[in-house]
Amino acid sequence: MPDSHIEQEYLREKTKLVLKVNYITSALAIVFGLICLFLLNITEIIPHVLFIYGLANLANTYIYQVTKKISITYYLSSLMALVAALIVTLYSGGINSSFIFMLALVVFAGYVNTRKHGRFFLYLTFAIILFIFSQSFPQLSFTENLVPIEFRSIFSLISVSFSLFLLGSIFGKDLLKSHNALYKSKKELTRQMYEKEMLLKEVHHRVKNNLQTVSSLLSLQTRNVEETQMRNLLKSTQNRVISMAMVHEMLYMRKDISQIEYKSYVQELSEYLIRSIKGLDSKVQLKIDIPEIKLGIDTAIPLGLLINEAVTNALKYGFADDQEGEIYIALKKEIDRHYVLNIGDNGVGFPDTINYKNSKSLGLKLIHNLTRQLKGSIQKDTSKKGTNYIIKFQEIKQQLSPVA
Repeated sequence: MPDSHIEQEYLREKTKLVLKVNYITSALAIVFGLICLFLLNITEIIPHVLFIYGLANLANTYIYQVTKKISITYYLSSLMALVAALIVTLYSGGINSSFIFMLALVVFAGYVNTRKHGRFFLYLTFAIILFIFSQSFPQLSFTENLVPIEFRSIFSLISVSFSLFLLGSIFGKDLLKSHNALYKSKKELTRQMYEKEMLLKEVHHRVKNNLQTVSSLLSLQTRNVEETQMRNLLKSTQNRVISMAMVHEMLYMRKDISQIEYKSYVQELSEYLIRSIKGLDSKVQLKIDIPEIKLGIDTAIPLGLLINEAVTNALKYGFADDQEGEIYIALKKEIDRHYVLNIGDNGVGFPDTINYKNSKSLGLKLIHNLTRQLKGSIQKDTSKKGTNYIIKFQEIKQQLSPVA
């Protein structure tokens, strides 16, 4: 899987950095210890701490080759570096020692590893620095500066050079490499997403064109059919195809191809149905109460078909001939991805004894089937004149199969 591959790549890079830092700091610590011992005339504590840290860190790195647990290796190395830096700092001038910068490097290394590790070492180092500062007061101090006065400037120079080398040559170089890799990956990902968006837009455009072709074929077929019932059946099928085509057309026209503004879709679909069934001089009024709601294609199409059936039934059976009337459509969002659709008319209605189970009406059956598809429930609102429904449903999220 892609996520697993990324995790493995991240772990490899993290391991390489930790091992690289361990080898270099161990070598530098041993070299620094030799310089202190033979060139700077520092014979107590400091060189011995540097030797012990260098050898222990190499041993810790070797143990990783057996355990293969980089987190344990990292924590041991960081804690050993912190202890070694604390002791050397205390015995080389305390708060005024240049070696104190090594404490900051441990914190920096923690943040390079993870934010959690960085915070841990940041708070710990703050406490250590306060402890080092306390050694500035004679009554609290139990350490002394073991660096000879004549060599303190050289000790400071080597300490600062040590810190700068690790910061610039190791951490800085690695961060720059990671930054460049991240920039290239982001650039490539942006390009791929743009290409996929364009491809998906083209798919929506072609689906819309194909559905319009089907609609045109149904329209041509309708003209050659004289039987009224068959003509009505073909016309209803054509309207269902158009309701689906409208969704794809709106997705093609939008920048965000994952969702559509549902109010404009319902408005356009309902107005089309009124013109198609009742003509341009229709006396049926349309009342839509939908806030700014965006729905994905997996919800938009079945809900659009449901609205298509309800509006079509209202226009065909609710209002006879040129009768005046009103069709009402309201959609509101409840909690999470749950919605409530109130849809109906103030026409003649139909008896409560008729339902989708005993009716031959395909439209009525489709309304109930589409409600189930939306994982919802439907209830007929008998408190109002005409035919009115209260439909509660969920937004459908497409489940993508994991890529092997």
